[in-house]
Amino acid sequence: MAHVSAVLGDITTQDVDAVVNAANNRMRGGGGVDGAIHRAGGRAVLDDCIARFPDGLATGDAGWTTAGDMPARWVIHTVGPIYPGDRSLLVSCYERCLAVADSLGASSVAFPLISAGVYGWPLDDAVLAAVTTLRTTASSVAEARIVAFSPATLEVVEATLAAEQ
Repeated sequence: MAHVSAVLGDITTQDVDAVVNAANNRMRGGGGVDGAIHRAGGRAVLDDCIARFPDGLATGDAGWTTAGDMPARWVIHTVGPIYPGDRSLLVSCYERCLAVADSLGASSVAFPLISAGVYGWPLDDAVLAAVTTLRTTASSVAEARIVAFSPATLEVVEATLAAEQ
């Protein structure tokens, strides 16, 4: 099981083996984390998405592409549920990302809070789903880093990490 940590920052600049993209079903880029990853990774990320996911990706599933111009080697794309939705699909996103990371041999993975942005999942529950799933899912990933975009979000993640030990 991974050691779960939290940092404030930009997921596209994390020096890890893989970064997780909170993608949409089409897998062609979008807003939020998805748009930032596609901009930072460059055309190679989109080209790999088109080649690997011609029909998109199902909610709750995950797959990988190159990270293009980012420091990471891979992007693990996952599609979270829109709130209100099936929480088990949110949990599945984290589980599937860890499984993909294992298949790639990635030992360090940076995660955004999946579905907590434009998909409207309540922050406290999105954080709890992330922390609990990353801490309890069997994986060879050594470090699962939750990257918070704002100081307020970082506080929630850190409080949840401390409370859920």
